[in-house]
Amino acid sequence: MTVNNNKKFDVVIIGAGSGGIATASSIQKRDPILRIALIDPSEDHFYQPGWTMVGGGIFNAETTRRKTKNLIPAGCEWIKKSVVSINAKDNNVQLNNADIIEFEQLVIAPGLTLNWKGIEGLEESLGKNGVTSNYRYDLAPYTWELVKNLKKGKALFTQPPMPIKCAGAPQKAMYLSGSEWFDQGCLNDIDIKFYNSGGVLFGVDAYVPALMEYVKKYNAELCFMQTLVKVDGENKIATFKDSEGNLTEDSFDMLHVCPPQMAPDFIRESDLCDEGGWLDVDPGTLQSKKYKNVWGVGDVMNTGNAKTMAAARKQAPIVAQNIINVITNNPKREHYDGYGSCPLTVEKGKIVLAEFTYGGVVAPTFPKWINDGTTATTFAWMLKAVLLPKVYWEAMLKGREWLVGSTIPSEKVL
Repeated sequence: MTVNNNKKFDVVIIGAGSGGIATASSIQKRDPILRIALIDPSEDHFYQPGWTMVGGGIFNAETTRRKTKNLIPAGCEWIKKSVVSINAKDNNVQLNNADIIEFEQLVIAPGLTLNWKGIEGLEESLGKNGVTSNYRYDLAPYTWELVKNLKKGKALFTQPPMPIKCAGAPQKAMYLSGSEWFDQGCLNDIDIKFYNSGGVLFGVDAYVPALMEYVKKYNAELCFMQTLVKVDGENKIATFKDSEGNLTEDSFDMLHVCPPQMAPDFIRESDLCDEGGWLDVDPGTLQSKKYKNVWGVGDVMNTGNAKTMAAARKQAPIVAQNIINVITNNPKREHYDGYGSCPLTVEKGKIVLAEFTYGGVVAPTFPKWINDGTTATTFAWMLKAVLLPKVYWEAMLKGREWLVGSTIPSEKVL
């Protein structure tokens, strides 16, 4: 790791995850002279969209992990520390070792925080007694272990209140589990329930009919407006609260949990957030509503898009170009249209590829004759299982903007 002697940079990026590294690469591609710093304490970098496939027995967990040091763009400086506070007014951030890092432009891309403590008894139950989650690298293999060994009993899958990253992931776990049990001929002996804090299966209506076909195939019971609030792992009891505050208990042999989620503390405690604690940005330019030299990328923002890797892939070059435009006094701004993608793995070998922009407008990348996004296709499975990991590692993180498409310039900024 390079020692940081000069603590002032043209661009400081908080977070060396998907959005942070992609943005650094995109900025550097446009102007290789700029001094860029990435702040992140993690030694490891993960391809998180792969964890659903790990939980379904398709990917090996290790293929989703690489060393952060090998992904930092050449010429960018990696500061292996945590941010504890942002002082945007004075153009600096404070690190957990008390260092102050100054910036001309700041990109905030730390992702979000999984609030495991938000469900009573969950943390101490994870990884044993049939309690698991594909939202953690070390637990996704346990999901697969539970699925392949369960021959009869009850399997519960939960989804917390929005917003969460990859809102389709909780039901993807259900579908892939049901697919395995169907293939093994034991589906009729397993009671599947999907407990959803929301009132609908999926937020974009166009994809619901295809998903419902698989809900019926796996004989899954949908339980809406029910939020997981407590887990008793030893006794295998899950407690749910409905919209009126009533509590109900359900037993389980397997419990797949998606935890509640929130922005990191240093965002929620700053003057950069909205009332919900999320980074408050313009949904088009992704510029902070309060500070003109502060930008957001990825899950930490309050934009109304789905929090997915595909969204960050689209956002990174837009923020990169807007920063370059600011630096060069170019008044044009590029706009993000809210694109997000959720490859819903409904069975082994088929996926419903949900793609949409702000407002739930269906926005397919491919012509219908190649892939009909409103039905389950083998093409979409190959895209998810084979192509997208390569796009991630070899394109997105290296500033090669494949599958990004054009952006829409806004009006001139005065």
